[in-house]
Amino acid sequence: MTQLINNVQLIGRAGMAPEIKSFDKDRKLARFSLATNEYYYDQKGERKENTQWHNLIAWGKTAEIIEKVVTKGKELAVSGKLINRSWDDKDGTKRYITEVSINQIHLF
Repeated sequence: MTQLINNVQLIGRAGMAPEIKSFDKDRKLARFSLATNEYYYDQKGERKENTQWHNLIAWGKTAEIIEKVVTKGKELAVSGKLINRSWDDKDGTKRYITEVSINQIHLF
């Protein structure tokens, strides 16, 4: 039987200061965006940049570390898993989001 793995690794810069929410018994959630860049050359030989934005979340001790050390523009590497979720907004429209749930963070 083949084991399927949901694993994401990204290196980029924080697009914003993390938003921190506290829950019961001091359990925390950190939420922020991460920008990753890809460089390539177009048909004219000009260097181009493509930036992708990723939604990141972290819970517990990882969220506490993020709260203390991550600031807008900070370069970091994260690993975690992809989570897809949906909800109905206040107008009843179905919304979707893909997030990376971080389980490890490395700072540069």
